[in-house]
Amino acid sequence: MTTDNFDIRPFRLAVPDTDLAELHGRLARTRWTDDLPGVGWSRGVPVAYLKELAAYWRDGFDWRAQEAALNTFPQFVTSIDGQDVHFMHVRSSEPDAVPLLLAHSYPASVVEFTRIIGPLTEPTAHGADPADAFHVVAPSIPGFGLSAPVGEPGWDIARTASAFAELMRRLGYERYGVLGGDIGAGIVGRLAAIEPDRIVGVHLTSDPGAMAATSEHMPLPDDLAEADRARLHQLQAAWHEQDGYLVLQSNRPQTLAHGLTDSPAAQLAWIVDSFKEWTNPATELPEDAVDRDQLLTNVTLYWFTRTGSSAAEFLYATAHSDMDWVGTSTVPQGWAVFNADGIVRRMMDPACEIEHWSEFAQGGHFPAMEVPELLVSDVRTFFREQRSGRLKRGPVSRTG
Repeated sequence: MTTDNFDIRPFRLAVPDTDLAELHGRLARTRWTDDLPGVGWSRGVPVAYLKELAAYWRDGFDWRAQEAALNTFPQFVTSIDGQDVHFMHVRSSEPDAVPLLLAHSYPASVVEFTRIIGPLTEPTAHGADPADAFHVVAPSIPGFGLSAPVGEPGWDIARTASAFAELMRRLGYERYGVLGGDIGAGIVGRLAAIEPDRIVGVHLTSDPGAMAATSEHMPLPDDLAEADRARLHQLQAAWHEQDGYLVLQSNRPQTLAHGLTDSPAAQLAWIVDSFKEWTNPATELPEDAVDRDQLLTNVTLYWFTRTGSSAAEFLYATAHSDMDWVGTSTVPQGWAVFNADGIVRRMMDPACEIEHWSEFAQGGHFPAMEVPELLVSDVRTFFREQRSGRLKRGPVSRTG
């Protein structure tokens, strides 16, 4: 049985020069594979693209500048359930700001939120209404980034939700909102299920690809049109072309861990492949959808913390959990769907019971990185509705 240290300790990121030099040396010594001619991205990340990106990572990317930028956010660590949990805690200068917990996605980290924290906490400085201010808490999921290493098995979505609930108690926030997409949506959905009286609203982000990943485990709406069934089957087929990462990590995470921990090129390819496939398909390359340096900051954090391995263990633990991590709750929900074509709502909310539902043609799986202005605007609108009391607790719904 573990004993937690309830202290909240300041944290500052400081990667040793020797670790940075080792990363550059490993990149310089990469043993590259060969491509089959003419296959492009259809079988994964092309070697020519990865070589160019790795060369920039080694010689052009300024980690020290990114590290300094991350350190402008107040960061802390506390021990919960035997695990050190890292988090950013950025309080607004507005006295009536609403506390808001942000749960990041996979394969991301708190780096995912660096472009939205400022607009959320200080709306006046970004040309918005001060009444829309938030106190932001952005934890690193145990096993990800600076909440690593994990000391024992079993850190899944349900356990993480309980840890985040405890974190908010320690910070003195008895009522707060939550936001998440991908695994973050599972965490905040679970939070709303176990702490419904403390959560003022759940803001979820999604996209058609994310919906396809869960749709095979859900009953189809009775009146789903044939055109929508065809679209759903198309999305599911595309998902099965990409789901090898999840099958492998949900069953043999340790085997994969050796490559991700030993080879920065492998870690780079592993993450970049998801950003290529899951961002807005209208973009050709990952850096057309998200800022290249922000993407590489995320990858570098994975590398220095060796969390390619423990992030995979998180997915394994969730896949093998005996708990229902998909939360059932009456807490008001807001959905923001990116790269939308209508299929997500017709699958997830066919009766249109969710009052706040937004659809955007832009963006994709990582809206805080792809289209931060759109996401911030939608979050402000949704929680403004909570403040005004317009959205009431409604029918039981499932999130995650």
